Amino acid sequence: MLRPLRCCLSGPQPPLRRHCSSSSSSASGLGRRLLLSTPIFYANGPPHLGHLYSALLADTLHRQRGLGGAGPGRFSTGTDEHGLKIQQAAAAAGTSPPELCARVSALFRQALTQAAVSFTDFIRTSEPRHQRAVRHFWGALQERGALYKGSYEGWYCTPDECFLPESQLAERTDSQGRTYKVSSETGHEVHWTKEENYMFRLSAFRDPLQKWLRDNPRAVFPDPFYQRVLHWLGDDLPDLSVSRERSRLQWGIPVPGDSTQTIYVWVDALVNYLSVVGYPETHGEWWPAAHHVVGKDILKFHAVYWPALLMAAGLPPPEQILVHSHWTVHGQKMSKSLGNVIDPSACIGQYTVDGFRYFLLRQGVPERDCDYYDEKVVKVLNSELADALGGLLNRSTALSINPSNTYPYFSESCFPKILDYRETKALGRASAEDYEFVVSVASLPLQVASYFEDFQIYKALECIALCVRQTNGFFQRHRPWKLNRNHPAEKLWLDTIIHVTLECLRVFGTLLQPVIPCTADKLLSRLAVEPEERGLSNLTFLPRYNGKPCPFEGRQLGPDTGVLFHRLEKSSQRQIENKRL
Repeated sequence: MLRPLRCCLSGPQPPLRRHCSSSSSSASGLGRRLLLSTPIFYANGPPHLGHLYSALLADTLHRQRGLGGAGPGRFSTGTDEHGLKIQQAAAAAGTSPPELCARVSALFRQALTQAAVSFTDFIRTSEPRHQRAVRHFWGALQERGALYKGSYEGWYCTPDECFLPESQLAERTDSQGRTYKVSSETGHEVHWTKEENYMFRLSAFRDPLQKWLRDNPRAVFPDPFYQRVLHWLGDDLPDLSVSRERSRLQWGIPVPGDSTQTIYVWVDALVNYLSVVGYPETHGEWWPAAHHVVGKDILKFHAVYWPALLMAAGLPPPEQILVHSHWTVHGQKMSKSLGNVIDPSACIGQYTVDGFRYFLLRQGVPERDCDYYDEKVVKVLNSELADALGGLLNRSTALSINPSNTYPYFSESCFPKILDYRETKALGRASAEDYEFVVSVASLPLQVASYFEDFQIYKALECIALCVRQTNGFFQRHRPWKLNRNHPAEKLWLDTIIHVTLECLRVFGTLLQPVIPCTADKLLSRLAVEPEERGLSNLTFLPRYNGKPCPFEGRQLGPDTGVLFHRLEKSSQRQIENKRL
């Protein structure tokens, strides 16, 4: 990671040429194109829970956008494969950096595919297309006077690939009584380093960065992270080292025209967002219509260094940086030394793909760290997917109350439209509570869309779960299994109860597609909702209540697909241990 360092400049500094601080670009006329991205994941170890959470957030936003017909979209992810840490890890494993990266990158691709992450581009920084983009980007920085040769000295942390100021260090004592310095954030040991490298004139971009953020208050979102970046920009921004001596770091992209230097791993990695959209030739078709989903630990690199580098190269910053917090395990930070790093593949094996997706997105709150423990997973999934949603589908499609296996007709006489149910006496069979519940479900699609827009997927799922509970209450309250289908008046009310319930399920299934795609497909198929009827842009609810035709009335339901989501048993100790990496 790039961090500020203490530096003393050697030699004259060339003037910095005019830079771009505007958020406009040639892509502004492209309408609704959008690139969604995760960070590219460091290829020094297998994927864990945190990696998957970043990917699921981006995946769900990408799916939601596609279902809403919002225009062309791309979704990129991949692996960051350069740096001293990988060079050393490969040596320790008795293999070469390319072999190590190929193996670990394949693990990430496999894990994301297993979790139904619908990426359109998987970028590896070892690919020729990326290396070409990095060299061109470096050239743009150099041509515009943003780089100069400087000597510096500072504390370098190899595991974190970054230099750290004194304010971010702590002292530790080993078993022999030796005192040494570590990163206060990660606990990794640091070493004093002196080098002559290329420096990036970050100090020149404090005002342009502040203006960019003032002009775009949602550029970094949610707001607490926006405020954090503004706070950082209130302090001085020291210039940054953007290369390392090649004698120390061979596994990386050489600085163009200087074989003694290697481009710093974080500069190399950040350019991946341009590589995937065809930089330097065709990126204008997409850039800057990009939303980066990142963890809070790399906020400074994405919200300070990356926009500054882009401005320096004559490019606008990305449209938005969406930031999320971390997952802890039983209140503790995930750590290999604690043996509590969660293996997403094992979790998917026990809880299913959709089950684990739902749990992470339902419980994850971007603004604060969230805690993982197996008992919570089982409780949430059993309560909300198996019992509430699955039970509702099973009961409302049972042949005992719907022997024709059809989408029954709605009776306006049983459930007449009332402008104000709170002041009007019920004319049909529906109660004031029923009208209140129907209003809740009718407002759900816009509510869910608004929460997605605000990067609050967990709140969208909370609203859906509440409406599922209300629908169960409606169904239970009127006990359709007690009604006599052979009695004309009772049959009308029975069919109306089932119709309203199936309409609710259709809305829930449609809205849940970005989160639990397989389960939502199973639900919608049971209701005989065709693929072309599953979009979000034209989603309607209970049209017959508003005097409009319902295309599903009288339609034969789909085949019985069995239990929607099987109840889970409490994890055994062995199962819990098997989830640890």
